[in-house]
Amino acid sequence: MADIARLTEEIEPEAKALGFELVRVKMMPSEAGDGGMALQIMAEDPATGQLVIEQCAALSRRVSDRIDALEEQGEVLISGAYHLEVSSPGIDRPLTRTKDFADWSGHEAKISLSEKVHGHRNLRGTLKGIDDDGLVTVDDNKAGEVSFPHNLIHAAKLVLTDELIAATKPLDTAGAEDIVEDEEEKADD
Repeated sequence: MADIARLTEEIEPEAKALGFELVRVKMMPSEAGDGGMALQIMAEDPATGQLVIEQCAALSRRVSDRIDALEEQGEVLISGAYHLEVSSPGIDRPLTRTKDFADWSGHEAKISLSEKVHGHRNLRGTLKGIDDDGLVTVDDNKAGEVSFPHNLIHAAKLVLTDELIAATKPLDTAGAEDIVEDEEEKADD
């Protein structure tokens, strides 16, 4: 269907050209409900850890143009119909890169392993970080402190907590006060 490594090889330079870091490239069932597939691209602006709509649109145009150019040259990266979805990773972001495990140390994470480690395949607890050898450590809520090689991670993401919300700065809070005031005014009526 699609070679994710090859897609990433083509998409990453497009993201870097815009000053973004690629977080994840993934083929998945489309949320459009049409039975099709979606090429999901998550990227972030290193200055903010997020992308705004205009940045998503810019990356979408670059990636679309690049894939079209390759297809014109005879290289088909994705067989069949698909939708292109470009987004910011969001507050409860997936942890995909080794640096994510250092950057988000101290926050709660859910991690699914490709094989059991110390009798556990699914972990949830405070992320302790990653060492120079690629060993990730989590203080699991049930198993206690568990360490495992980064390459055993099948999927990992942050868990939405009050601490994570407090640590994540919104890009633009302009108008937020107006929304609160409007809601308060409606409550007084």
